[in-house]
Amino acid sequence: MKKIGVFLAEGFEEIEGLTVVDILRRAGLSVVTISIMGQKEVHGSHQIGVLADALFEEVDFTEYDGVVLPGGMPGTKNLGSHTGVNEIIKAFAEEGKLAAAICAAPSVLGQAGILKGKKAACYPGFEDKLDGAEVIYEEVAEAGNVITSRGMGTAIPFALRLAAYFTTEEKAKELAEAIIYKAAGK
Repeated sequence: MKKIGVFLAEGFEEIEGLTVVDILRRAGLSVVTISIMGQKEVHGSHQIGVLADALFEEVDFTEYDGVVLPGGMPGTKNLGSHTGVNEIIKAFAEEGKLAAAICAAPSVLGQAGILKGKKAACYPGFEDKLDGAEVIYEEVAEAGNVITSRGMGTAIPFALRLAAYFTTEEKAKELAEAIIYKAAGK
């Protein structure tokens, strides 16, 4: 079974982090929330407390197939200033493992040099931090093992794209139908 880590930093955008966890678990994937704060309780940008599954320091990343960085402030700044997070995302990108980020967090991938020559999306105003990327304004940008997205309003399509990446397009479509995603036009 594929294993994905979702990094939680103080000030992360709750919907972006937890939507990914929810949808990937519905897809049958192993998802671990990982606090980078030295304690399991992490508060999001809207002061919602979340108890992470693991601390960064106790995770064996060789067991993981991908990592996801939720945006939010100051969560994105906390992710970007964490040496271990930067080492992991660079290693994963080089090894062909998934490095994904949403909202402001693609800036962390950009500053790590991971987006050079790749299509990427981000929250408006962070485009200049996507060093070397071809910035696009679609809900989700997929460039091989790097997937980025624009913000809270794109959390569901981002999570569904990650589900398709690790399972199949058909499984992602089934999930979208099960959660009544984009059902208004039917």
